[in-house]
Amino acid sequence: MPAWMARMVGRIDEATIEDLLPRPALSAPQVARRSAVLMLFGDGASGPDLLLTARASTLRSHAGQPAFPGGKQDGDEDPVATALREGNEETGLDPSSVTPAALFPDLFLGVTGFLVSPVLAYWRVPGPVGPVDLAETASVARVPVAELADPARRGRVRHPSGYVGPAFEVADMVVWGFTAGLVEVLLDLGDWSVPWDPHRYIDLPDLSESLPDPEAGHLGDDDDRPPPVGSGPPQAPETAVQGTKRPMGSP
Repeated sequence: MPAWMARMVGRIDEATIEDLLPRPALSAPQVARRSAVLMLFGDGASGPDLLLTARASTLRSHAGQPAFPGGKQDGDEDPVATALREGNEETGLDPSSVTPAALFPDLFLGVTGFLVSPVLAYWRVPGPVGPVDLAETASVARVPVAELADPARRGRVRHPSGYVGPAFEVADMVVWGFTAGLVEVLLDLGDWSVPWDPHRYIDLPDLSESLPDPEAGHLGDDDDRPPPVGSGPPQAPETAVQGTKRPMGSP
């Protein structure tokens, strides 16, 4: 594991939940649908990079939205197994080439009812990746950290629900919502953040008939999603932080 990755893991060990994700504390229900996302870093030609996907534009909800690979937990899977399986199913990556490094605190997404476990991992032996099923995934990109940190590519978005949050213009897509919030945290943990203009607003792409939930990310089968935010009255996104950072291998 390279020094920059080890440094990130060490900082997660030392950080509090509020340091990682400063969001309002809301209570997660006793029973919530569990899911995981894979935050996979590799060594690319331009330095460290991060694996991102874009959902197919034909999906009924969250169409075209950038996301980390991820989805619902199956049976008694742990978060790492879920994240690696979803990464393989969506992008074709070889799970044996990935070293899981740390688990972020679980995040409860109130609109979707999912309890999400973000899994930080290192891609020891990067291989070819791409959409496995174009009906679900439109594109897969290894985005250089240098591009994510570039002030010219950073800004904020406004969602019709009232949500205002970070955004990144990279790989021919606008990364925003839940995914962009995690990217922002990762840049801070890796000491990659540089000053940028928080008053610069980035236009959201054409979202056609429905608007994706800004807090939902990519969390499971399309049919298992609630109605998109745009189909009901505007509301502020709800996210709760639950638990603490767990060392790899702990339940």
